[in-house]
Amino acid sequence: MKRIAVYCGSSVGDDEIYTSQAKRLAHVLHQHNLGLVYGGGNIGLMGIIADEMMQLGSEVIGVIPQRLVDREVAHHGISKLIVVDTMHERKNKIFELSDACIAMPGGIGTMEEIFEAFTWTQLGFHHKPCGVLNVNGFYNLLDDLLNNMVQHKFLRESQKNILLFDDDCNKLVSRLLNFRNESAVLHQ
Repeated sequence: MKRIAVYCGSSVGDDEIYTSQAKRLAHVLHQHNLGLVYGGGNIGLMGIIADEMMQLGSEVIGVIPQRLVDREVAHHGISKLIVVDTMHERKNKIFELSDACIAMPGGIGTMEEIFEAFTWTQLGFHHKPCGVLNVNGFYNLLDDLLNNMVQHKFLRESQKNILLFDDDCNKLVSRLLNFRNESAVLHQ
Protein backbone atom coordinates (compact mmCIF):
# COMPACT_ATOMS: atom_id res chain seq x y z
CA MET A 1 0.00 0.00 0.00
CA LYS A 2 1.37 3.39 -1.03
CA ARG A 3 -1.34 6.00 -0.55
CA ILE A 4 -4.54 6.47 1.41
CA ALA A 5 -7.36 8.77 0.35
CA VAL A 6 -8.71 10.82 3.21
CA TYR A 7 -12.17 12.31 2.85
CA CYS A 8 -12.87 15.08 5.34
CA GLY A 9 -14.46 18.44 5.89
CA SER A 10 -13.69 21.78 4.34
CA SER A 11 -14.50 23.04 7.84
CA VAL A 12 -12.66 22.31 11.08
CA GLY A 13 -15.88 21.59 12.96
CA ASP A 14 -16.88 22.77 16.39
CA ASP A 15 -14.27 21.03 18.54
CA GLU A 16 -10.46 21.14 18.59
CA ILE A 17 -10.41 17.32 18.70
CA TYR A 18 -11.16 17.20 14.94
CA THR A 19 -8.08 19.27 14.17
CA SER A 20 -5.86 17.32 16.56
CA GLN A 21 -7.04 14.00 15.11
CA ALA A 22 -6.39 15.20 11.54
CA LYS A 23 -2.82 15.98 12.61
CA ARG A 24 -2.57 12.64 14.41
CA LEU A 25 -3.76 10.78 11.32
CA ALA A 26 -1.08 12.55 9.28
CA HIS A 27 1.55 11.26 11.72
CA VAL A 28 0.20 7.71 11.56
CA LEU A 29 0.19 7.75 7.75
CA HIS A 30 3.74 9.10 7.77
CA GLN A 31 4.89 6.40 10.23
CA HIS A 32 3.54 3.75 7.83
CA ASN A 33 5.25 5.45 4.84
CA LEU A 34 1.88 6.18 3.27
CA GLY A 35 1.15 9.16 1.09
CA LEU A 36 -2.05 11.18 1.20
CA VAL A 37 -4.54 11.68 -1.62
CA TYR A 38 -7.30 14.16 -0.84
CA GLY A 39 -9.60 16.82 -2.27
CA GLY A 40 -6.87 19.40 -2.85
CA GLY A 41 -8.23 22.14 -0.61
CA ASN A 42 -6.30 24.47 1.68
CA ILE A 43 -9.18 24.92 4.12
CA GLY A 44 -10.74 22.96 6.97
CA LEU A 45 -9.58 19.51 7.97
CA MET A 46 -8.41 18.99 4.38
CA GLY A 47 -5.88 21.79 4.67
CA ILE A 48 -4.80 20.72 8.15
CA ILE A 49 -3.99 17.12 7.22
CA ALA A 50 -2.26 18.22 4.00
CA ASP A 51 -0.13 20.80 5.84
CA GLU A 52 0.83 18.30 8.54
CA MET A 53 1.79 15.66 5.97
CA MET A 54 3.93 18.21 4.08
CA GLN A 55 5.68 19.28 7.30
CA LEU A 56 6.52 15.62 7.92
CA GLY A 57 7.96 15.29 4.41
CA SER A 58 5.31 12.89 3.13
CA GLU A 59 3.77 12.81 -0.33
CA VAL A 60 0.51 14.77 -0.68
CA ILE A 61 -1.54 14.65 -3.85
CA GLY A 62 -4.59 16.88 -4.12
CA VAL A 63 -7.32 16.57 -6.74
CA ILE A 64 -9.59 19.56 -7.18
CA PRO A 65 -12.11 20.79 -9.75
CA GLN A 66 -11.27 24.02 -11.60
CA ARG A 67 -14.37 25.64 -10.13
CA LEU A 68 -12.88 25.33 -6.63
CA VAL A 69 -9.48 26.56 -7.85
CA ASP A 70 -11.31 29.64 -9.12
CA ARG A 71 -12.73 30.15 -5.59
CA GLU A 72 -9.12 30.22 -4.28
CA VAL A 73 -9.41 27.13 -2.09
CA ALA A 74 -6.74 25.06 -3.90
CA HIS A 75 -3.66 24.09 -1.90
CA HIS A 76 -0.61 25.12 -3.91
CA GLY A 77 1.90 24.02 -1.27
CA ILE A 78 1.57 20.25 -1.72
CA SER A 79 3.57 17.64 -3.65
CA LYS A 80 1.18 17.58 -6.59
CA LEU A 81 -2.09 19.35 -7.37
CA ILE A 82 -4.23 17.82 -10.11
CA VAL A 83 -6.95 20.09 -11.50
CA VAL A 84 -9.94 18.38 -13.11
CA ASP A 85 -13.18 19.60 -14.65
CA THR A 86 -15.85 17.90 -12.52
CA MET A 87 -16.51 16.41 -9.10
CA HIS A 88 -16.95 13.01 -10.76
CA GLU A 89 -13.46 13.26 -12.24
CA ARG A 90 -12.14 14.32 -8.85
CA LYS A 91 -13.60 11.29 -7.08
CA ASN A 92 -12.41 8.90 -9.76
CA LYS A 93 -8.88 10.32 -9.76
CA ILE A 94 -8.62 10.25 -5.95
CA PHE A 95 -9.81 6.67 -5.98
CA GLU A 96 -7.47 5.70 -8.82
CA LEU A 97 -4.44 7.14 -7.00
CA SER A 98 -5.19 5.56 -3.61
CA ASP A 99 -5.01 2.05 -2.19
CA ALA A 100 -7.51 2.58 0.65
CA CYS A 101 -9.72 5.35 1.99
CA ILE A 102 -10.64 6.89 5.30
CA ALA A 103 -13.52 9.22 6.15
CA MET A 104 -12.85 11.72 8.89
CA PRO A 105 -15.61 13.99 10.14
CA GLY A 106 -17.08 16.08 7.35
CA GLY A 107 -20.27 17.01 5.60
CA ILE A 108 -22.33 15.75 2.70
CA GLY A 109 -19.37 15.53 0.31
CA THR A 110 -17.46 13.35 2.76
CA MET A 111 -20.46 11.05 3.15
CA GLU A 112 -20.94 10.79 -0.59
CA GLU A 113 -17.26 9.95 -1.18
CA ILE A 114 -16.97 7.26 1.47
CA PHE A 115 -20.30 5.69 0.52
CA GLU A 116 -19.33 5.44 -3.13
CA ALA A 117 -16.04 3.74 -2.24
CA PHE A 118 -17.81 1.50 0.31
CA THR A 119 -20.43 0.51 -2.27
CA TRP A 120 -17.76 -0.39 -4.82
CA THR A 121 -15.96 -2.55 -2.24
CA GLN A 122 -19.21 -4.21 -1.16
CA LEU A 123 -20.06 -5.02 -4.78
CA GLY A 124 -16.57 -6.37 -5.44
CA PHE A 125 -15.70 -3.77 -8.08
CA HIS A 126 -12.42 -3.28 -6.23
CA HIS A 127 -10.68 -4.56 -3.12
CA LYS A 128 -9.64 -1.26 -1.58
CA PRO A 129 -10.45 -1.13 2.13
CA CYS A 130 -12.61 1.68 3.48
CA GLY A 131 -12.51 3.03 7.00
CA VAL A 132 -14.27 5.57 9.16
CA LEU A 133 -12.30 7.47 11.77
CA ASN A 134 -14.99 7.91 14.39
CA VAL A 135 -13.55 10.98 16.12
CA ASN A 136 -15.44 11.95 19.25
CA GLY A 137 -18.33 9.63 18.35
CA PHE A 138 -19.02 11.68 15.20
CA TYR A 139 -20.08 8.61 13.20
CA ASN A 140 -21.99 6.72 15.92
CA LEU A 141 -25.32 7.49 14.24
CA LEU A 142 -23.97 6.27 10.89
CA ASP A 143 -22.97 2.99 12.51
CA ASP A 144 -26.48 2.78 14.03
CA LEU A 145 -28.03 3.43 10.61
CA LEU A 146 -25.99 0.65 9.00
CA ASN A 147 -26.96 -1.70 11.84
CA ASN A 148 -30.60 -0.76 11.19
CA MET A 149 -30.13 -1.70 7.51
CA VAL A 150 -28.79 -5.07 8.65
CA GLN A 151 -31.69 -5.56 11.08
CA HIS A 152 -34.22 -4.88 8.34
CA LYS A 153 -32.43 -7.15 5.82
CA PHE A 154 -31.32 -4.40 3.40
CA LEU A 155 -27.66 -5.10 4.12
CA ARG A 156 -25.89 -8.25 5.25
CA GLU A 157 -23.80 -7.94 8.39
CA SER A 158 -20.78 -9.27 6.52
CA GLN A 159 -21.20 -6.43 4.03
CA LYS A 160 -21.68 -3.84 6.76
CA ASN A 161 -18.44 -5.02 8.34
CA ILE A 162 -16.52 -4.11 5.18
CA LEU A 163 -16.68 -0.48 6.33
CA LEU A 164 -14.22 -0.43 9.22
CA PHE A 165 -15.07 1.87 12.12
CA ASP A 166 -12.47 2.86 14.71
CA ASP A 167 -11.89 5.83 16.98
CA ASP A 168 -8.10 5.29 17.03
CA CYS A 169 -6.04 6.43 13.99
CA ASN A 170 -3.30 3.88 14.47
CA LYS A 171 -5.69 0.96 14.87
CA LEU A 172 -7.75 2.02 11.87
CA VAL A 173 -4.72 2.32 9.58
CA SER A 174 -3.43 -1.06 10.78
CA ARG A 175 -6.82 -2.62 10.08
CA LEU A 176 -6.84 -1.12 6.58
CA LEU A 177 -3.35 -2.44 5.92
CA ASN A 178 -4.46 -5.94 6.95
CA PHE A 179 -7.92 -5.88 5.34
CA ARG A 180 -9.16 -8.85 3.30
CA ASN A 181 -12.52 -8.46 1.57
CA GLU A 182 -14.15 -11.86 1.65
CA SER A 183 -17.74 -10.57 1.77
CA ALA A 184 -18.11 -8.82 -1.56
CA VAL A 185 -21.31 -9.57 -3.46
CA LEU A 186 -19.53 -10.59 -6.65
CA HIS A 187 -17.33 -13.07 -4.80
CA GLN A 188 -20.16 -15.15 -3.36
